[in-house]
Amino acid sequence: MAVGDAFASDRLAGPIPAQVLRVVDGDTILVKAHIWLGQEVETSVRLFGTDTPELKARCPSEREKAVAAKQFLAARIEGGVVQLRDILTDKYGGRVLAQVQDASGADLSSELVKAGLARRYDGGTRQSWCGAGE
Repeated sequence: MAVGDAFASDRLAGPIPAQVLRVVDGDTILVKAHIWLGQEVETSVRLFGTDTPELKARCPSEREKAVAAKQFLAARIEGGVVQLRDILTDKYGGRVLAQVQDASGADLSSELVKAGLARRYDGGTRQSWCGAGE
């Protein structure tokens, strides 16, 4: 691979080890990623392919689900080390998208979906978490 080829891709394969500084919500974490010998970058990471309820939602049931998703994620990884894979720039800027694995190697997006705290998300229109009439 030529040196220029490394910059041609919009995706960084990883794995990149990262210390979890804070769980922001059910699908976003703040990490200190170890990108090179002696070099670390602090960044927000959104879990790829997942949508969780929003903490600032318009209905109480979505807010409750959002708290549960955040607590689930925090219990698994807060203060620990995760692996970032298939890292992309997020369409909203200011953070990256990545597949995130916990210390056991489990994919956190899949774990949230299995627990009923997230839905698969392909970047299209977000579905409401609020029930009818809320």
